[in-house]
Amino acid sequence: MQADPIERVLRGLYAAALYLLAPVTVYHLIWRGFRQRDYFQRWNERYAVYGDEPHAATVWVHAVSVGEVNAAAPLVNALRTRRPGLKVLVTSITPTGSARVRALWGDKVEHVYLPYDLPGAVSRFLRHYRPRLALVLETELWPNLLFGCRDHAVPAYIVNARLSERSLRGYRVLRPLLRRALRTLRAVLAQSEDDAARFVRLGATPGTTLVSGNLKYDVAVGAGWPAFAAAFGERIGARPVWIAASTHAEEEAAIIAIHRRLRGRWPELLLLWAPRHPERFKLVAQQAVDAGWRVATRKLTQWPDRDDAVFVIDTLGELMPFYGCAQVAFVGGSLQDIGGHNLLEPAAVGTAVVSGPHLRNFADIAAQMRHAGALLVGRDAGEVGIHVATLLGDAGARAAMVAAAHALVDQGRGALRRTLDWVAVDLPPP
Repeated sequence: MQADPIERVLRGLYAAALYLLAPVTVYHLIWRGFRQRDYFQRWNERYAVYGDEPHAATVWVHAVSVGEVNAAAPLVNALRTRRPGLKVLVTSITPTGSARVRALWGDKVEHVYLPYDLPGAVSRFLRHYRPRLALVLETELWPNLLFGCRDHAVPAYIVNARLSERSLRGYRVLRPLLRRALRTLRAVLAQSEDDAARFVRLGATPGTTLVSGNLKYDVAVGAGWPAFAAAFGERIGARPVWIAASTHAEEEAAIIAIHRRLRGRWPELLLLWAPRHPERFKLVAQQAVDAGWRVATRKLTQWPDRDDAVFVIDTLGELMPFYGCAQVAFVGGSLQDIGGHNLLEPAAVGTAVVSGPHLRNFADIAAQMRHAGALLVGRDAGEVGIHVATLLGDAGARAAMVAAAHALVDQGRGALRRTLDWVAVDLPPP
């Protein structure tokens, strides 16, 4: 789809608004930097100012933060396996996403922050990295980025695409511009029929909006996690364990209250606590200390001791093996109205899963898991605590949930193969 006069007008208005708001991006970086120091670093990448020479042609994968990087991991690994000489660039927006990229691949892939959607920054980014193919994950709909791919002859796809009704409403003001931007894409590969329908309503071309399935079902379970869990068990003995994972600030008081009630029934119960954002690591540890418990952290002691009541996982990239150490997992971002986080990761390693009610980001997966009997959803913190207690006390119920989850994950696999098949035509030649 070539540019038309209306597109030029809309892009001009959008660009003018972005440049007027550009100083706000600096204030945003400073504000975030006081909470997480990494935001004070690598500002040049945020504005696509690079000091090195332009890079060789690459396949570019954009994954905004940790969850999207994890979802992209099977895709990136498969591309590198199929084409060992392929140069891959993975971009993110958050420092935690950046840290996850480095933890997964080190220097085996290139990595920078994606620049802001300013026309000049997008053009500098595309000229510098010269991607031969762009694979943008989930809901990263930046008009200048998509138009820039077309203008620089970069075939672009939205993969593992999802779009909630809430996000669709949020894009209402930009819909005339986004409709044109979406029609520059080679395809939208959606997680579900509902996601595909919402992308079409936003403006994507119906004939190239396809249902690929969810890459999260192709989650890779590392072969080393049973040995990890065994080493964990040697340190703590036969104590019951639950994990609160990817929690947010407004959920922390609820986790403290739930753990207090649970320890009234199981005095030796251990809580593994993995806050979503690194700036919360020390804060949740202090809250647990203030609650009167003995607390250890992954960085400080490596493993919990038999007398620890709470063990804070203050590292990145270790959530999956720690899921495998617990009998029950609460997945956060679901008591606070965040929209939920990946429910399949604990299920894949054999841990019964509980969440709160806010699951719009994983609505399709949550519905399938509930229907299969692989997920319990609490309407509030009190009901979440009841579900965790029920499962801790009923090994048979846990086993049934785990079996249902494994069957569902096995049935859902295939999005990776379908995605690779569709984008193969645009992979650069060997």
